[in-house]
Amino acid sequence: MASGEIDLAKFTVVLPTYNEVENISKIVEELFRLYPGISISVVDDGSKDGTADAVLALQKKHDRLTLMQRAPLEKGLTASLMEGISSVKTDYYIVMDADFQHPPASVVDLMSKVSEGADLVVGVRINREPLTISRRIASTGAHKLASSYLWLCRKQRSLDLMSGFFGGRTNVSRKVILEYGNKFEKKGFKVLFDLLKHAPRDIHLAEAQFVFGVRAGGESKLNSDIILSVMKQCGLAGKMLGTSIQLLVISKMARVIGLLILVAIFAIVIVMGTLPHSPTP
Repeated sequence: MASGEIDLAKFTVVLPTYNEVENISKIVEELFRLYPGISISVVDDGSKDGTADAVLALQKKHDRLTLMQRAPLEKGLTASLMEGISSVKTDYYIVMDADFQHPPASVVDLMSKVSEGADLVVGVRINREPLTISRRIASTGAHKLASSYLWLCRKQRSLDLMSGFFGGRTNVSRKVILEYGNKFEKKGFKVLFDLLKHAPRDIHLAEAQFVFGVRAGGESKLNSDIILSVMKQCGLAGKMLGTSIQLLVISKMARVIGLLILVAIFAIVIVMGTLPHSPTP
């Protein structure tokens, strides 16, 4: 479905930011150029580099651009997106990073899936080359852990549960956040995992492939702690184990090795490699 066949006025692109002054103006201008009529909501987590000031300057020429400046004591990517998605006023939303690793040109593919009836659509990376070796290992381990947990809970899964590029029907996601938001790992990185954990089992889940890009500027905020964060999202036992490891194991390398071993054991026990994922094509 081409962008001309989509009602762009029904979409809001949510951009979570923290120190993205090098990228924010470029990504906002590119999105408005590609998709005239959309709304953009920048959810800033207390940037110190002038990101918020850059957005305020852009608002003078874009009346469909909003800025949400969050209190520093509430920092956390998941917390930011919970607030950002809940505040969307359009029928649909798309979440993406502001660093161009999620290509603006691919937003239309997610919009198409939602316009065709999906409640939630996940952007699936078809390449991982832009990730460092440590991030690639951490992302893979965290995905398998999350997928295993969702299978045990008999919830739908995606081929890329660690994706930060997703979207859906605003009312569906807002309802999940309002009802189960107190159970989300607010200081975590992967709100998509929490949404799928608490969404109805019959949710219409779809996927759209995209080419994962190279970060345009600034520094990545993610590291190997992603596995620890995802473990805390895996029920009470996972939260207790993750917190214990965080408190008792000081060395990050030791944490990674230990967590990867746990992930491998967990995956083997439930025959992870033989379980199909379940999104609607």
